[in-house]
Amino acid sequence: MARRRRAEKREVVADPKYNDPQVTQLINQVMRRGKRSVAGGIVYNALEILKEKGNTDNPLEILYKAIDNAKPRLEVKSRRVGGATYQVPVEVPANRQTTLAMRWIITYAKERKGIPMKRALALELWDAYQGQGNAIKKRDDTHKMAQANKAFAHYRW
Repeated sequence: MARRRRAEKREVVADPKYNDPQVTQLINQVMRRGKRSVAGGIVYNALEILKEKGNTDNPLEILYKAIDNAKPRLEVKSRRVGGATYQVPVEVPANRQTTLAMRWIITYAKERKGIPMKRALALELWDAYQGQGNAIKKRDDTHKMAQANKAFAHYRW
């Protein structure tokens, strides 16, 4: 952890096609080894699949709802108190909620073997949009863990 000062938050530039910073953030998280054009193609094709599947002209509504459904409100953090480590439930900051939701959606899309990544990402986003799927299960497990450790909430600082 930095001792001198906090790292400055950089503004995310909106993507050229949809002019939306969340799409750029999704592209950045899908990207591997600096291949931004490949990641952009995957995300844009996934959004096109969502557009057809959702019978809508704006796939960003589906994207926003999917991310919002997968956002965790609480998580547990380890705190060491007097030689014992406690899992303390804490509220998740807004930017971390979005990042975790996207990370979980992308991770579970990658785990879908045998189909192209653009289709897997579209299916995972669709599942999250409908309130089901692996990312939603992960969010629920995180909430259950926080609920189970509610007794240690007085250790948060």
